[in-house]
Amino acid sequence: MADITRRLGWRHLRGAPTAHIRHHRGGTLLHDGPGLSFWYRALTAALSEVPVDDRELAMTFHARTSDFQDVAVQATVTYRIDDPALAAARLDFSIDPDTGVWRGAPLEQLGSLLTETAQQHALDVLARTPLSSTLVDGVAAVRERITAGLGTEPRLPATGIEVVAVRVMALRPEPEVERALRTPAREQIQQEADRATYERRAVAVERERAIAENELDSQIELARREEQLVDQRGTNTRREAEEHAAADAVRAEAEATRSVRLARAEAEGVRTVGDAKAQAQAAWLRVHADVDVATLHALTGTRFAENLPHIDSVTISPDVLTGLLAKLGAREPE
Repeated sequence: MADITRRLGWRHLRGAPTAHIRHHRGGTLLHDGPGLSFWYRALTAALSEVPVDDRELAMTFHARTSDFQDVAVQATVTYRIDDPALAAARLDFSIDPDTGVWRGAPLEQLGSLLTETAQQHALDVLARTPLSSTLVDGVAAVRERITAGLGTEPRLPATGIEVVAVRVMALRPEPEVERALRTPAREQIQQEADRATYERRAVAVERERAIAENELDSQIELARREEQLVDQRGTNTRREAEEHAAADAVRAEAEATRSVRLARAEAEGVRTVGDAKAQAQAAWLRVHADVDVATLHALTGTRFAENLPHIDSVTISPDVLTGLLAKLGAREPE
């Protein structure tokens, strides 16, 4: 909207760079262009303000597919007015010289024109497309068809309008139909999830079985090794007992051999001692065979005296002494 100020019956208009201003007075065009600033009289001026910037028109309408299903189309058309003079001649872009407000609703008229044209072409393409194809490829098809339809629409160039871009955001069926269409996909997704869950459980069960088998194999191997250990211990104990028995036998045999040898040595020693004693006795006897009886008695007394205990004193009575002397005196003549 233009900025208009008042000064002593005059009006001053200052336009924006994106607004094309046309000023007529008495049928004569005095000012024509964007971003103008000038003075004028309100009673004689005819002003028009045509926006020349890019504008976006959002539209939402309903269409029906070839299988009689309603869909909602959400689209946006970007346009601009490339010929302000033609647009001002075809549509009412006049503004109030005192306030700068449009007297009519030109942008609404442009919006209706664009919406109806786009809707016509969208309905045409959707009416020949089933709902399933519409939901899959309908966005691109509707966008291309609306773009082509607006590009060939003769009313738009005749009004000075250029379509810059067309965007289709969504094609949505009715909520009940959308839920019905989602159900198979959800069921399939649920089936995939259930299958993945079952497979995961099967893998877990298989792993648990493998772990149990490994534990069982480990226990069997451990029992087998324990059995081998028991057998080995028995073998070692038996071998140790046999070795002890053999050692005892060797020790007993050695002891017996030593005892026999000792016995033989003792017997030999006894025999040798006996022979020596016999020889000594024989020699003693041979030596004393030629000795007289009195000498033998004296030797016997001497030997007897050697074997008697120690005697500190001996008392000889006169009777004994007399008898002994008598015997000694009787033997001397011999």
